[in-house]
Amino acid sequence: MLEEVERWLRTRSWSVTDRPLHQVLAAKRAAGSTVSVVLPALNEEETVGDIVAAIRRDLVQRAPLVDELVVVDSGSTDRTAEVAAAAGARVVHRDEILPRIPAVPGKGEVLWRSLLATTGDIVCFVDADLREFSSDFVTGIVGPLLTEPGVDLVKAMYDRPLGGAAGQGGRVTELMARPLLNMHWPQLAGFVQPLGGEYAARRSLLERLPFPVGYGVELGMLVDALHLVGLDALAQVDVGVRRHRHQDGQALGRMAAAIYRTAQLRLARGHLIRPRLTQFERGASGFVPRTYSVDTEERPPMIEIAEYAERKVA
Repeated sequence: MLEEVERWLRTRSWSVTDRPLHQVLAAKRAAGSTVSVVLPALNEEETVGDIVAAIRRDLVQRAPLVDELVVVDSGSTDRTAEVAAAAGARVVHRDEILPRIPAVPGKGEVLWRSLLATTGDIVCFVDADLREFSSDFVTGIVGPLLTEPGVDLVKAMYDRPLGGAAGQGGRVTELMARPLLNMHWPQLAGFVQPLGGEYAARRSLLERLPFPVGYGVELGMLVDALHLVGLDALAQVDVGVRRHRHQDGQALGRMAAAIYRTAQLRLARGHLIRPRLTQFERGASGFVPRTYSVDTEERPPMIEIAEYAERKVA
């Protein structure tokens, strides 16, 4: 297995500099493909505008790589939607997409619904909390999908500074996701950022994948894609440095629980219970328990949804 991972790292791990923008654009023209960029956003008014503006400036106006730039607002209470629209994105509210099925909270829910709100042959996801954003993120992960016919999904890899320390972010990745992948899906051990929110994939793959509704979506998607299309259809691209807002320890605990549960469901499908996670916060008279439900719900592959199938026929 180690030799397979090493071979994959040699043949399916690249740098953004390996594919200059002019080469990616030429491949896009030759293939006649369309590209949608989706930003799932919840209360990100401080950062979403700069990300949208950079993509629009560099990859819509200066170079025609991105055909569709969509922000899916999952219930923001700040000016996220207004800022995103002013920067040039088409803003769609989560609850307006597929209203027949009531929405539930969670990032995966928004990504799943975005397939009905976009039309691109290639769909690129970018988190909306990134700072000092470079459009190289998009060029880097879309590039292999346009130049390598056998590649179906590409994840970004990067350094994740935490405070003043370089490369110390990704705590849930190192403490939960990476051990799980190495023990149970060792073919995926070569992914530097398996939980990273920046990745692109062919619609023909995404529409066949189930989507965990919450934090487990990235791990679930990677594992399911491995089984559906195989390791050589997956790739990663080094895009440099990712700076973003870091979560506190308790939020990370809830993320880790959801990721563990996502892995557990894939290891042994059976009778599903909805587990709970209890954490503690110090109150005036001692430690106070706070109990949270752990995301276990998953949305079916989008191709099974009638509205989506009707759109494909049309």
